[in-house]
Amino acid sequence: MTPLEKQLTEQNQQLLETIARLTQTIEAQNRRIEELLERLNKNSRNSSKPPSTDGYRKPKPKSLRGSTGRKAGGQEGHEGHHFNIAQEPNEVVSHMPAGCSGCPQYEKCKGKACVAETRKVADATIEIHITAHEALVVTCPLTGKNLRGSFPEDVRGPIQYGKKLQGLIVAFNTIGAVSVNRIKEIFGGVFGIPLSTGTVSNMVCRFAEGLNGVMAELCNRITGSPVCHFDETGVNVDGKLHWAHVASNDSFTYLYLSGKRGHAGMDEGNVLPNFHGVGIHDCWKSYWKYDIKHGICCAHLLRELQGVRENHPDQLWPQQFSALLLEMKQRKEEAIFAGQNRLEPDILAGISDRYDKIIRLAYEENPEPVKVPGKRGKPKRGKLLALIDRLRDYKASVCLFTERFDVPFDNNQAERDLRMVKVKTKVSGCFRTKAGAQDFLKIMSYIGTARKQGVHPFSAILLALDGEPKVCWVV
Repeated sequence: MTPLEKQLTEQNQQLLETIARLTQTIEAQNRRIEELLERLNKNSRNSSKPPSTDGYRKPKPKSLRGSTGRKAGGQEGHEGHHFNIAQEPNEVVSHMPAGCSGCPQYEKCKGKACVAETRKVADATIEIHITAHEALVVTCPLTGKNLRGSFPEDVRGPIQYGKKLQGLIVAFNTIGAVSVNRIKEIFGGVFGIPLSTGTVSNMVCRFAEGLNGVMAELCNRITGSPVCHFDETGVNVDGKLHWAHVASNDSFTYLYLSGKRGHAGMDEGNVLPNFHGVGIHDCWKSYWKYDIKHGICCAHLLRELQGVRENHPDQLWPQQFSALLLEMKQRKEEAIFAGQNRLEPDILAGISDRYDKIIRLAYEENPEPVKVPGKRGKPKRGKLLALIDRLRDYKASVCLFTERFDVPFDNNQAERDLRMVKVKTKVSGCFRTKAGAQDFLKIMSYIGTARKQGVHPFSAILLALDGEPKVCWVV
């Protein structure tokens, strides 16, 4: 080989190596751009991101269930509801025709007039009812001693707030998510009574202290239930991120605060370490450390699949998998409506076969990444392949709701139980202290449990103020 040929060969080899490096760089950059675009397009409708992260680019509401073909609003045969007042009126105002005004026969005609139509106006009268308790002293005619009357046990000071007023303040602060400062302003203006922020805080704190026994009982009830929903959400407490955890079912709600989100935070609630039923969750990795039967929230999966369809419109498998999930849900609902307690084995077998076929299609459309020569470690699989791997590995947990009718399709129960936590922080800004956040979660656990069992929250609050809080309202 001549020197010129040798030089050209070396230059050609260098160019080939440069092209290979540039190709790898371009491929890496393309993958990075694709990941960033996918992240940019994520919102609360097509991912697990909460609505609070949408900012000003809130997506239009769109149901994941698909069109049912029915018109919006009440359906044919739907039992309507209207505003009705059963109470008899406190005052009746009669209205004579305007043309009768000034007529000499006005009073005579008014006495014979018939009621053509009645319209009622419901209004509220707000007043303070003050009860003065007097301790009387009498001289006993038999012994000659002075005897003094005693006050009821719950009347401790020279002046104090009654239970209904305390109950209203607790309800405003928790159910109404009103801040302590606003409660002071509202009650001072409406009732005309002096209320300090410290008084309001002390009322809520004392009420929460009376629920310690209720919380222990709720924990036991949830732990012994066959199916339980689990979730967590971030909470701003004194400028630091904490986590509100929930364990609940259709009868009981148990909320607690932790500084950790994962395994350590879940252990603090003392539910998951002792729970042996079916746990419904959003597939957060920490839940898989517990020896329980797992059920995955399929509503989360539908949102993730919606995001895949929007970011990868050329792929067929996401639409097919979404359709399969919705069909599984529909078949279960039809079976329940027909009075069945399980799906037929041939239906379950057909669902399983279609599930596997869609997963195979997903891998065909998303081949395994090729290892780059000279680069250490395994090649990154990306979020898309990670989702497919998850659907493949956790097939039994995804399909569990079709095999057991007591297992729901989604984890909406836990999300509903956590919703008031987000409302409270949105209205009030944050929790000033950890103790305040813990008190709020205690009270909402108690109120949420009462509401699930058909008891009005204010009635439940008044019972607790009487020293009789309940966990199980329905016998």
